[in-house]
Amino acid sequence: MTSLFRCPLCGGGLTREERSYRCCANHSYDIAKEGYTHLLPANQKHSAAPGDDKLMARARWEFLSKEYYAPLRDSLCREISCRCGDAPSLLDAGCGEGYYTAGIYQTLLNAGKQPRMAGTDISKFILRYAAKREKGIEFAVASSNRLPLADESVDVLLNCFSPLFLEEFRRVLKPGGFFFYVVPAADHLWELKQVLYDKPYPNEEKKTPYEGFSYETIVPVDGMIHLENQADIQALFGMTPYAWKTPKAGKDRLAALDALDCRISFRIHIFRKL
Repeated sequence: MTSLFRCPLCGGGLTREERSYRCCANHSYDIAKEGYTHLLPANQKHSAAPGDDKLMARARWEFLSKEYYAPLRDSLCREISCRCGDAPSLLDAGCGEGYYTAGIYQTLLNAGKQPRMAGTDISKFILRYAAKREKGIEFAVASSNRLPLADESVDVLLNCFSPLFLEEFRRVLKPGGFFFYVVPAADHLWELKQVLYDKPYPNEEKKTPYEGFSYETIVPVDGMIHLENQADIQALFGMTPYAWKTPKAGKDRLAALDALDCRISFRIHIFRKL
């Protein structure tokens, strides 16, 4: 099967075989038992195991699998599906454990389309979950700063809460292709932050035009979620950056809760490549 991915060493096209990817220069990349491959050269790694560690990967899987962020997934599915042709190629750059990736893929299939979809993330731990979630999507360990995809090869690129690499995103998107950029809105997880910090502050919200793109629209997604037990509260906390920087007092207050009602608030910025 011809892959959406390209060889990170020579740039040649990759063919997916039963247990590996291989290019015409005979560079080969094994497919892990979970179903993902590793396309991040050693000289592009900043640590032995970059990205989300095992604990954060597990927290994301447990929390998202309970559908707390279903409103965001469903909005993405709706907005992407109505902008896709019959056989679109899509990339989820910084796909995490594949919750949104798999939802979009299944939505397109159910609409009678024939999508080709790939997901990349710098963490091998989190891609183990992504590849288990959906076998029809290609997943690879790779950096968004140097995507292993050909120029102008995708119709839709999704970047959800991940670092922004606009030059690369412009490179791999086809002319007229869509770029979906998801960010937290001002009061996202406000009640959680009130527990963790003495003086929480809202997230910055802004509309920023990017060179090479036209601004299509901003789609708001807002709601409330009810975390009914400590396990779900800790799973949410563990998948956020707050897990790294919260003082002990805030963690102790969170650990004392039996339940938590918390707002979720996202903004989907939709661009089109000129």
